[in-house]
Amino acid sequence: MPGRERLDAVVVGAGPNGLSAAIALARAGRSVQLVEAAPTVGGGCRSAELTLPGFVHDVCSAVYPIGRASPFFLSLPLARHGLRWIEPDVPLAHPLDDGAALLTHDLYETARRLGPDANAYLDLVGPTVRNWHLIINELTGPLRIPCVGPRKLLAAAQFGLRAMLPVTTIARRFGTPAARALLAGCGAHSMLDLSAAGTGTFGLIFLASAHTVGWPIVAGGAGRLTGALASCLVELGGKIAFNCPVTTLDALPAHRAALLDVTPRQVLEMASERLARRAGGRAYMGQLRRYRYGPGAFKIDVALDGPIPWRDAQVLRAGTVHVGGTLEEIEAGEAEVAAGRVPQRPFVLVAQQSLFDPSRAPAGRHTAWAYCHVPNGSTVDMTDRMIAQIERFAPGFRDRILEIHRTGPADLHAYDANYIGGDIGGGSAELSQLFFRPVVRLDPYRTPDPAILLCSASTPPGAGVHGLCGWYAARSALRGVLGG
Repeated sequence: MPGRERLDAVVVGAGPNGLSAAIALARAGRSVQLVEAAPTVGGGCRSAELTLPGFVHDVCSAVYPIGRASPFFLSLPLARHGLRWIEPDVPLAHPLDDGAALLTHDLYETARRLGPDANAYLDLVGPTVRNWHLIINELTGPLRIPCVGPRKLLAAAQFGLRAMLPVTTIARRFGTPAARALLAGCGAHSMLDLSAAGTGTFGLIFLASAHTVGWPIVAGGAGRLTGALASCLVELGGKIAFNCPVTTLDALPAHRAALLDVTPRQVLEMASERLARRAGGRAYMGQLRRYRYGPGAFKIDVALDGPIPWRDAQVLRAGTVHVGGTLEEIEAGEAEVAAGRVPQRPFVLVAQQSLFDPSRAPAGRHTAWAYCHVPNGSTVDMTDRMIAQIERFAPGFRDRILEIHRTGPADLHAYDANYIGGDIGGGSAELSQLFFRPVVRLDPYRTPDPAILLCSASTPPGAGVHGLCGWYAARSALRGVLGG
């Protein structure tokens, strides 16, 4: 493996969090080498021609509200390195049998569209919108008391009390199917049963993000985002080694600190011998073994000979579409997954990037990106069930399909070792692991060996393309083993 000199840090894994950790350390003047098993950077943020020539698909992640809001990404000159956000006219549409609910950029317009639920929606989402910067800057990351005045502490407490509730409890304030469906679809990003405590966090954050930062896509494909991060790292003097799978830390170049963008299972594989020699190391490894992974994902990428023929044409204004019907239907499907069963009518997340980014497909043609939740490690092909759900709200969708690329849980795991059993979130987001992940520690990024840190989505604030796990881990390293 390249690199003979003793480096300040080696970062294992070139996903968004590994890249962010390396950038933060390089920006602090430390020598850094990023080590990646694949031939390119990206992890869950890559793009490729998966179906037919000229059709650019996002391999994993596709839409980035929290990425645009990330205080770390905002601190970087990513536009100069090739990143350009595209903001669809409408962040989210949720088709129903008698029309569609739209989550628009304007808080009050969205509320007006909900008719009798307008005031209830403003009461629920308005405080999170008004306190957005506090929530993103102070409440995402390791659990801590915000360093703000009494008024903002009150706002944080108000958000927290609502966010800890189940989506099904919060939904009781709404009477219309449209309002309840919008909340359910956003809450379902948790990949949990909607009756689970803490799912309200996802519902509130995703609803409010539409009114604050939008739900943008990346011009040219998701890979342009991680490409910009890699370019930024190289400009700062960081090095990247490709095609270098890591099974043991002993194979790494000499270093003062190793930051691992991997999940607990790989930490145990790479570092057990070193951790076992440390005080508390065996107990720590025992907690890592008990870490719980979440449901898997089944994804299809579709090349189309025209746009998706939604029954309600307003849905064509949206970059993201939640397909699953009413709250009750989505709740039933997600409960099936949580119980280890494959739903007959899955909740399907759809992105239609080519409507807003013509570089994604040949002229007159289009792409569709879609995935649903399945039990971890499921081997069931969900293609027909997903197509049937979309066809329910877009009659004729099946007839427009030119080619389909399928990716099941085993394929996801083979593509990225962090996707254990198809879990794209780095571990379950259940309440006990929402803030304290992967173990209960004041500094969740540190291990019993001060020279080994975690910087993956298995640490706070968890899943998503935002780089915050890597940023916080780098700050922890700079306070500790790389301080001074």
